[in-house]
Amino acid sequence: MNPAPFSASSAPPREYSTSKGEMVIYQTADGSITTEVRMEAETLWLSEQQIAMVFERDRTVIGRHIKNIIQTGELEEKSNVQKMHIANSDKQVSFYNLDMILSVGYRVNSKRGAQFRIWANRILKEHLVQGYTINQKRLQEQRHQFSRLQESIQLLERSLMEQAVTVDSARNIVRVLAEFSKGLEILDDYDNEKLEQNGKTMKPALVIDTAEFSSVVEALRRDFDSAIFAQPKDASFESSVRQIYQSFAGNELYPSIEHKAAMLLYFVVKNHSFVDGNKRIAAALFLYFLDKNSLLFGANGQRRISDEGLAALTLLIAVSKPEEKNTMVNIVITVLNRSNQ
Repeated sequence: MNPAPFSASSAPPREYSTSKGEMVIYQTADGSITTEVRMEAETLWLSEQQIAMVFERDRTVIGRHIKNIIQTGELEEKSNVQKMHIANSDKQVSFYNLDMILSVGYRVNSKRGAQFRIWANRILKEHLVQGYTINQKRLQEQRHQFSRLQESIQLLERSLMEQAVTVDSARNIVRVLAEFSKGLEILDDYDNEKLEQNGKTMKPALVIDTAEFSSVVEALRRDFDSAIFAQPKDASFESSVRQIYQSFAGNELYPSIEHKAAMLLYFVVKNHSFVDGNKRIAAALFLYFLDKNSLLFGANGQRRISDEGLAALTLLIAVSKPEEKNTMVNIVITVLNRSNQ
């Protein structure tokens, strides 16, 4: 029995598995367009004929746009086009991923294309989140000793559901968790209270004052066309900067550069010192601090944290609860420590 068609404005679709990846049914709200959409390699795939049908354009028009997109170098053919077999045919058919589909959609300026884009982003985000959750639950069943694993899984899920408004941000979070946790390593360390609490770089940190950090914020402001981006809300930004250099009885509260960097990221995100852009500002200042202290690159010459990795950590901090502060800071320290190995 085939799954019920999915309306672009109704509940999520029902899926079924095939030998060539998962399939979902896309159907417009008025029922005039219905097609099977392949889901594979964390994206959606349509043939040229399907794209023409979804966008209500002649197939030759779609083919011409695809050719121009590839020839101009906007998208490369190798990673965005895939030859697949279809039922009842010995010939392979070219299928195009979501990036290519959306690029064509912008060119034909189709209202149907906008509807498909909204539907596709929602479907992919849901599958990424659901797939990640299912995998974690299976691992939890196999490893009963993780008595508190559910707590950390819920934290990661909360970040995905609350902050990942597009499929790209959801995909980046899932990717970075796999990259840095090496399976369940960081979750395991969290469960067994083995997250690293102290950084490895104990040399004196370069003191960066509020004025210098503010110049970085000002440079960011020029990159964003927004009247409220980086507008100070109160005087808490100066407090965030001052706190990372605190000392007590002659001893620094955060003695390592990694610890200071983690606290800077946490304070700027959670203090909400600006009307808009707190997470972006925090991430930029975090990188600036590491760079000024010669710690942005590891021993292998690679950046110690990727853009995707920093985005994921920033989002995790943003959705964390106050009582999870130490855990968040220790995760950042752990990532920085291990990325230098």
